Amino acid sequence: MEDKREKLLRFRQEALAGGGEKRIASQHKKGKLTARERIQLLMDPDSFEEIGQLKVHRCHDFGMENERYYGDGVVTGYGTVNGRLIYVYAQDFTVFGGSLSETHAEKICRIMDLAMQNGAPVVGLNDSGGARIQEGVNSLGGYADLFYRNTLASGVIPQISAIMGPCAGGAVYSPAITDFILMTEGNSYMFVTGPNVVKTVTHEDVSFEELGGASTHSTKSGVAHFTGENGVMVIEQLKKLLSYIPQNCEEEAPMTAYQPADESRPKLGAIIPENPNHPYDIREVVDEVVDSNSFFEVHKQYAANIVVGFARLGGRSIGVVANQPAVLAGVLDIEASRKAARFVRFCDCFNIPLLVFEDVPGFLPGTDQEWNGIITNGAKLLYAFCEATVPRVTVITRKAYGGAYDVMNSKHIGADMNFAWPTAEIAVMGPKGAAEIIFKKEIEEADDKEAKLQEKIDEYTRKFADPYRAAFRGFVDEVILPENTREKLIRAFDMLRNKAVKLPRKKHGNIPL
Repeated sequence: MEDKREKLLRFRQEALAGGGEKRIASQHKKGKLTARERIQLLMDPDSFEEIGQLKVHRCHDFGMENERYYGDGVVTGYGTVNGRLIYVYAQDFTVFGGSLSETHAEKICRIMDLAMQNGAPVVGLNDSGGARIQEGVNSLGGYADLFYRNTLASGVIPQISAIMGPCAGGAVYSPAITDFILMTEGNSYMFVTGPNVVKTVTHEDVSFEELGGASTHSTKSGVAHFTGENGVMVIEQLKKLLSYIPQNCEEEAPMTAYQPADESRPKLGAIIPENPNHPYDIREVVDEVVDSNSFFEVHKQYAANIVVGFARLGGRSIGVVANQPAVLAGVLDIEASRKAARFVRFCDCFNIPLLVFEDVPGFLPGTDQEWNGIITNGAKLLYAFCEATVPRVTVITRKAYGGAYDVMNSKHIGADMNFAWPTAEIAVMGPKGAAEIIFKKEIEEADDKEAKLQEKIDEYTRKFADPYRAAFRGFVDEVILPENTREKLIRAFDMLRNKAVKLPRKKHGNIPL
């Protein structure tokens, strides 16, 4: 007879084999890693401890009682990434297509409960065909259990989803609630209803990739924050992302060793064009200000008129929000407002200070924007900044016009420190538009209307197209030379390190969703 030790070893061997060698080979043929290979790449060597390895499904219908695999299509456990504790689950497509059953869901819920109790991030490596049809409402209930825990954990611990294969139907809502979504290009997709249903209902003929591939969600919908050519690249991005964020909402933003040196950055003085209507790349400003090679952009391919991402400043992890004059002159529109608001709220959840670079001519006009809710969407960014209690510092590099000036972390909505470069222009609107309204009668009565308009534009520019009136009122704390920006910011964030703010007592606010 087989002794207890041999029995245990056999069970473990069968669990490690997943759906068998043929199915694992099929996974590799598709250019995809297996669940265990993904975990091995993610975790520090020999740090992963598996939980629920021998768990099996309880379904007895449709012949399922004769087909059982240990682990039931998901590998769950804990370990370390760069020495820091994380909890992880990786769906195994070689077992029933990674479909979610009652026990599959229980394993993930167990991991999430442990993560909440111990204050560590949860990483989900998703590769699943959806709910297991044979289990009916049991699998649907399993998804609901996940959604509930995702919601309870939101803002308490970081939650990251890597989509490494299919993710369809109700399965998409768990990643959607998490903080960041990464997707592999070419073999991962997310959608609520697949191409066949779309064709039946709307008569649209669309492929899996066009409907819900990585490119679609990183450029059009904004669902995906990061994409990678393959699973290895996605996991490397995931590990880098974890290095910028704390373990939970009680911890401070991570710090790395930093040796102070000459913080002057002369290149900053030559970035802003002499012509205020000429574009420039705000990333050049960000890269010069933050620690070398530390800027890690989020949502890079979506709503490119605003740039958000993580960086380090003097070794401290910070969140960066910056208008991008190189795209649509840096205006705020629906997508940019949503993108930035989501990022601001994440940073505020996890005590990551916010640095804002402002060069914004206003909100994008037009019927498309108005009819699709620029009012409520723009208000999301306003609400996010107003609500944020982390240290918040703004640098106005050039234009700060109209309501967008208020929204982009102005002193009036609680920013701690606001700096401006000498090139800053703070006004209700641009000089030309303002002159046409204020001096309309004089311009119309003039013999040379063009000359009079230009005269009034010059007059308005002299009075308002600089940062000094705002500085006189205290709306700007200091007008600084661009080359001194990094030093000023390091000192400001160091001064704000122990900032403590208590918001009015309430159940929760009602952000304009």
